[in-house]
Amino acid sequence: MPEIHEVIIRPLVTEKSSAAFQANKTYTFRCHPEATKPQIKAAIETLFKVSVTAVRTMVMRAKRRTYGRYQGRRPSWKKAIVTLKEGDAIEVFEG
Repeated sequence: MPEIHEVIIRPLVTEKSSAAFQANKTYTFRCHPEATKPQIKAAIETLFKVSVTAVRTMVMRAKRRTYGRYQGRRPSWKKAIVTLKEGDAIEVFEG
């Protein structure tokens, strides 16, 4: 069970997540694989001083990777999509 400061690993800033932010004001984070939705909600509210209305999570599957003649795989990881209360914002994504 991760601690509150270990739940959120980093924000994900990709083309798709930026488009979702522009359209729906949702934020995307990479999270600890064992973190639950209530833990993610509490961590976001504590770290960024905002009110969270919804949390959606998904586990991104592992991918195969080839390095020359060697094969390996990238680990699976957890992604959280967070919706905030109207009027709240996180400055990490504002630029």
